[in-house]
Amino acid sequence: MAAGKAAAVSDSLSSAVEPDRGPPAPLLLLGRRGRCERCPCPHLPASTFLPLPCLPSSLPPFLSPSFSRFSSAAALAGGGADTLECALRSLNDPALRSNNTMSTGRVRTKKKACPADQSPDNLPLRSSGRQVKKKAAEAADDDDEASEKKYRKCEKAGCTATCPVCFASAAERCAKNGYTSRWYHLSCGEHFCNECFDHYYRSHKDGYEKYTAWKRIWTSNGKSEPSPKAFMADQQLPYWVQCTKSDCGKWRQLTKEIQLTPQIAKTYRCGMKLNNSTKGEGSDQCSMPEDLRVAEVSDHWWYSMLILPPLLKDSVAAPFLAAYYPDCVGMSPSCTSTNRLPGESNLVKLEHVKSVPNLTVPGMNKYFQPFYQPNECGKALCVRPDVMELDELYEFPEYSRDPTMYLALRNLILALWYTNCKEALTPQKCIHHIIVRGLVRIRCVQEMERILYFMTRKGLINTGILSVSPDQYLLPKEYHNKSVIIVGAGAAGLAAARQLHNFGIKVIILEAKDRIGGRVWDDKTFKGVTVGRGAQIVNGCVNNPMALMCEQLGIKMHKLGEKCDLIQEGGRITDPTIDKRMDFHFNAILDVVSEWRKDKTQHQDVPLGEKIQEIYKAFIQESGIQFSELEEKVLQFHLSNLEYACGSNLSQVSARSWDHNEFFAQFAGDHTLLTVGYSTVIDKLAEGLDIRLNFPVQTIDYSGEEVQVTTADGTVWTTQKVLVTVPLALLQKNAIQFNPPLSEKKIKAINSLGAGVIEKIALQFPYRFWDSKIQGADFFGHVPPNSSQRGLFSIFYDMDPEGKESILMSVVTGDAVATIKNLDDKQVLQQCMTVLRELFKEQEVPDPVKFFVTQWSKDPWLQMAYSFVKTGGSGEAYDIIAEDIQGKIFFAGEATNRHFPQTVTGAYLSGVREASKIAAF
Repeated sequence: MAAGKAAAVSDSLSSAVEPDRGPPAPLLLLGRRGRCERCPCPHLPASTFLPLPCLPSSLPPFLSPSFSRFSSAAALAGGGADTLECALRSLNDPALRSNNTMSTGRVRTKKKACPADQSPDNLPLRSSGRQVKKKAAEAADDDDEASEKKYRKCEKAGCTATCPVCFASAAERCAKNGYTSRWYHLSCGEHFCNECFDHYYRSHKDGYEKYTAWKRIWTSNGKSEPSPKAFMADQQLPYWVQCTKSDCGKWRQLTKEIQLTPQIAKTYRCGMKLNNSTKGEGSDQCSMPEDLRVAEVSDHWWYSMLILPPLLKDSVAAPFLAAYYPDCVGMSPSCTSTNRLPGESNLVKLEHVKSVPNLTVPGMNKYFQPFYQPNECGKALCVRPDVMELDELYEFPEYSRDPTMYLALRNLILALWYTNCKEALTPQKCIHHIIVRGLVRIRCVQEMERILYFMTRKGLINTGILSVSPDQYLLPKEYHNKSVIIVGAGAAGLAAARQLHNFGIKVIILEAKDRIGGRVWDDKTFKGVTVGRGAQIVNGCVNNPMALMCEQLGIKMHKLGEKCDLIQEGGRITDPTIDKRMDFHFNAILDVVSEWRKDKTQHQDVPLGEKIQEIYKAFIQESGIQFSELEEKVLQFHLSNLEYACGSNLSQVSARSWDHNEFFAQFAGDHTLLTVGYSTVIDKLAEGLDIRLNFPVQTIDYSGEEVQVTTADGTVWTTQKVLVTVPLALLQKNAIQFNPPLSEKKIKAINSLGAGVIEKIALQFPYRFWDSKIQGADFFGHVPPNSSQRGLFSIFYDMDPEGKESILMSVVTGDAVATIKNLDDKQVLQQCMTVLRELFKEQEVPDPVKFFVTQWSKDPWLQMAYSFVKTGGSGEAYDIIAEDIQGKIFFAGEATNRHFPQTVTGAYLSGVREASKIAAF
């Protein structure tokens, strides 16, 4: 308190200096036991002022040449940081540079002698001793009052600013760094005075019109209440920008009139004159000290003292989030880019809007929809822009109370990624787009790096077929000290390897076969067309990582149409009304199954085929409806389609859990044919990775500190972690021996799932004999003549959407798989041609010039197509199989993905998931 009063007296003295004597020498305030080290003066009492030549040698050297600029404002209370901070702010704040002292505006000076107290000849009037004492006491009271009113601390509890400085400088009588009746706190280091508050808030003041205009915009677009503090933070705080020079990186405060843009943030150098984008005068502007307030921003307490959360201006995420209140998703309502959808009245709260159309950003892939729209749900890999996800809250618990800053930065990062997913998103690319006023921009830049690394590790961004060089790894060096062996080079193994490699982690893939891809295997020997022996269809493209990788590769997918004529043997096309009627009854039966299972336990489970038959018979008896023979056959077609989806005959599938994944959000949008084949994506994922083919793994020993993997040739590989991505069928047959053995819980889960099998046949003909009948449809169905032939070539796909080549592909599902298992390829071909000639009986069907038949069930390293839940099992088995063992052994593959089983997408995402877990350990 003594120091504060002394400083006030100092300024009073400096302001009382007569003008014709020039400015006073800067004064130095020493503490109670201060001593001048540059001259032989004795110990001085407290609050004694020394001229500038008596500066202590311990002062930082950079203060010496500029010390005269802030005169007594640079008084240092015992060398304390608080007053030094005020001095530096005087240098850095353009609004204060013209004031060489802290004595400005409304400072009360010493009382001058009144003319009435003097005689005409300038001799003092006589007065009694009592009057002299009274006047002396009044003068002392005035000095004490001036000392107390000279400075006023911020009233915000915990604020460290002992000498606040007004950043606004808007009012004519702005307190600047002097006295005001009240300081308004925005952060520890950013305050505005009561005079500037009145300048905007009082209706008779000049700034009132500007404030009310802002308030109208804010109210029409935003949800939060406009306030003077919000106005100051949004419109008046100066911007801060970081020097982009590699050996500098200091933060500088821009002058009030400068509007920060991404271009300025990207190119700024210390001393740059922003009006003409040329460097300012002075050869070494970077040597100027950084404002002391910058160092405080990274402390946790600083953010807790922030009055208002940061709201980004002109965020790249704005076009994605036009249906939201900007301030609910971390954006400023005052920007034109954050105007809500046209026609949305500000009286209508979006929570009550029943439907909002999907927003598409011009020039962006239509399948990229990373954000839910209000009241929308059920889309996979979608986030709510106004709410933190559970894993985000776990990683960033400090934002649980007010997530605004996190949401603003996360939404910005996601928008930047989907705007350009062909290049890795780095902190440097994000920083320029963080446009927000005040010191909080520094905090945003610091936090953005943390959030970016988290989202990268989780596979939300910087994923797909991106490949980075060793000097551009996506995660910091502390993640690089791991080694991983991945067993299997299918979609899951390659996805995990690509992620880990990009993180900077050493990865080796051991593959038993002589090729990569696993159950992705394309045949490119057909003229002009790629035909997948395995997967080739993408089910639901919105936010599907396959759509993302196609965008990265510049590949277009063919949207499959909905038309599917059902052709009976004999060549007749089934009446569409019959198809629709039986499709309705078929779905009604499945709805009854869904009702039945609601209160059933796993022990009460029954086969799906049995339950369907039971419900069907009960319906016939109770309704009295009799289906025609054709209708019965069409129902069999729909049942064969269900077996295609399950990968098994319905007698093995759980009625309780057959569609367990439908309880989670699934990929929406178009179903597409990947005409170039999945292998194009797989090959790109594998590019640059260390893959060892023909190395089947026999044992995995994790009993020691490190894991030992032994391959069939006797080679022992030592590593820290192992990721197992082999098909479920191999785990069920103990193709790999684990030491210690797998837990009973995991083994039970492995055996509760089924290893489904479907087979495919592709045929190339000399011409397109089917065109005139199916009229441009992408596929057509085969109505089975009876239930025993259900699933035998039940659907045919036209593999060339452009109609140039003549290739059909068909599938064999359900019990039909067993009927062809022991046939050779030509016998299977003969059965298929018999079916085709029945379907197109009215015309000649030529012999194919080329064909293939798959035998997935006979492949020793695969033995299956995709998984399903067996009777008595549950979807929880997928999660149990996915559990890691001791942080050493990890599992991936479609049979470990409860949300997206049976698909290449599910396998890929399981690999990304495990890469994230491995990196986090």
